[in-house]
Amino acid sequence: MEKTFNQEAEASQRHASRQTEIPPECHVDTLTSEAETFSHGPTVDATDSFSDTQARSTGNTTPSRRVSRGLTAEISPKELRGIEWERALIALNRFRVIRALDIAAICYPERPFKTALSAAQRTMRSLRKAGFINTKKTDRHQTINGLTVRGARWLDEQGVNNVSASGRRVASMSNPEHRLWMNFIVACCEVRGLQASTESELLEQLSQENLISGNAPQGLLTVHAGDEQRRLRPDAIAIERDGLTWFEIDNTKRGSDRRVSLRLLAGRVGAPLENRAYLRRVVVLARGEQRLRDALTVLRNRVRDTTQASLTTESARRFVEVEEGMFEVWAMRYSEAKAQYFDICVGHVIVQQLPVWLPSYRSGTQSDNIFLGWFDENYLPYRRPRGSSWGKRPNSPFITP
Repeated sequence: MEKTFNQEAEASQRHASRQTEIPPECHVDTLTSEAETFSHGPTVDATDSFSDTQARSTGNTTPSRRVSRGLTAEISPKELRGIEWERALIALNRFRVIRALDIAAICYPERPFKTALSAAQRTMRSLRKAGFINTKKTDRHQTINGLTVRGARWLDEQGVNNVSASGRRVASMSNPEHRLWMNFIVACCEVRGLQASTESELLEQLSQENLISGNAPQGLLTVHAGDEQRRLRPDAIAIERDGLTWFEIDNTKRGSDRRVSLRLLAGRVGAPLENRAYLRRVVVLARGEQRLRDALTVLRNRVRDTTQASLTTESARRFVEVEEGMFEVWAMRYSEAKAQYFDICVGHVIVQQLPVWLPSYRSGTQSDNIFLGWFDENYLPYRRPRGSSWGKRPNSPFITP
């Protein structure tokens, strides 16, 4: 994870002092019009426009129209295109497979969803035209992209370390949907300013920490189902101020074993994990109504079983559904100051749908008033409880605040 953050920081420093070299044949004529489409930056007087010249000649005193240049008011179009390419390819090198939706979140989170997706699609088309990525349609008719050898070589020339092509691997993928959503959720966490990791990145971190002891990491949490010991690991994690957020992506139906694992996982909210962080949130992202109902049933059974129960040990938990799909987890803690035990909310379990409507969105075919769950709404990477929203939409990653 630290390598990824350092690479992006180094990329920003390089582009502050020079323009990224882009092959001449790869320039896109629509770049300027694309940048001018979005109103995200200071405005510039169009003092040399034809309309102003005509107004002066006719004596018209109507104020001149102000044209927003968007990001090109801060960065030249050529340099902006290079920065977009580099950020997109760094993400692709990290995640190995990516969609335009992921690039919309990584590169254009400050824009409304429709314009962010359009900009991401244009960026992917220009990268494809340059030969830096290859494209494939999955069994679910999603367009996925891999990094070509030429793209890896270009990224290496920009000074990015540990670059390798993934085009052949992507070409052999038939349905990497679980991995795609895992990557997307991690990207959304980082857009919100959180440090996040996928399952494979987490295991790599744990193996580095356990290198001296020689123990191979199997998971982040150990639970017991009867006499059976289970090692659980998340699909993704995010580190927040109060502890760790654990993501479960239910892309397929949970069998009986996985339902038991979810029940046991929810019962450990507020407890320390093997990486010494405290588990504060479990977020279940379910694909479709049926999987959503399955997860809700597991949690509502916990509510029913613990509503009348008294908390007599620090490991016991009580569940309260405070909103649809939002469960508070209560535990007993001891206060040395008051020399007594008291009940406290130690975290949450949140169940919500995967935003499967986002990659299939088609501009012009849907109402502008429908709920999309983009960054200007309280939905990504998860829905926060009332009084604890994400705040305003993220800033552009291409402009330092």
